[in-house]
Amino acid sequence: MKQTMIAIGNFFFKWRNYLFPFFVIGLFALRSPKPVFAGSEQLEVIKDFIGFAIVLLGLVIRGTVIGFAYIKRGGMNKKVYADKLVTAGMFTLCRNPLYLGNMLTIIGIFIVHGDLLIMSIGILAYSFIYQCIIFAEEAYLENKFGKSFTKYCEKTPRWLPVLTRFNLATKDMAFDWKRVIVKDYTTIATSLVACAAIEFYEDWVGVLDRGESLTLGFIAAVGLVVAGISLAKRKGYLKLA
Repeated sequence: MKQTMIAIGNFFFKWRNYLFPFFVIGLFALRSPKPVFAGSEQLEVIKDFIGFAIVLLGLVIRGTVIGFAYIKRGGMNKKVYADKLVTAGMFTLCRNPLYLGNMLTIIGIFIVHGDLLIMSIGILAYSFIYQCIIFAEEAYLENKFGKSFTKYCEKTPRWLPVLTRFNLATKDMAFDWKRVIVKDYTTIATSLVACAAIEFYEDWVGVLDRGESLTLGFIAAVGLVVAGISLAKRKGYLKLA
């Protein structure tokens, strides 16, 4: 079973940048956003607030990981690859803090969407896919780094972070805000716009009535920020050391 999951993980590692967006769009097209608490707009607002808070938590975790000890997750030639074993920063707390941030962001977006079937399918599917990708990465790292990786696994959990290690993990490390912006601004923007687009749809079709213009203004503002960051990168104002 694990070898099958590793094969699935290698497949999705290679094609995830293409498959993940289509998967989400396909699910959202299958069933449109709808309120879980149709009889209470107040409860629906609370549900959306919880979902949005989970999205922000996921983005904060990603930003913290990238800001302290960035690790390139793109591999080489679309295959799992690592030139060194990274165990510093948030990787001291758990072995996959970036994927933890991704999962929380995805869970939050599906909660904002609201349809129980889509939430269930989306969260379960992404959990399985990320677990397969992790198995594929672990097989590679164990083969390349041997005992060093085995010892790291013995003291560091795969998913749930050991929060008491935070101060020790970041001791003498400087947080790089510029790296967070340069490396993660598209993920941040996409996640926020996804939530806003769901809210806009619900207002547009009359499911809820919280102001379409406000939501559109937020989406436009995010777009302007993304354009500004892209321009700054091209002009060299956001070059990394």
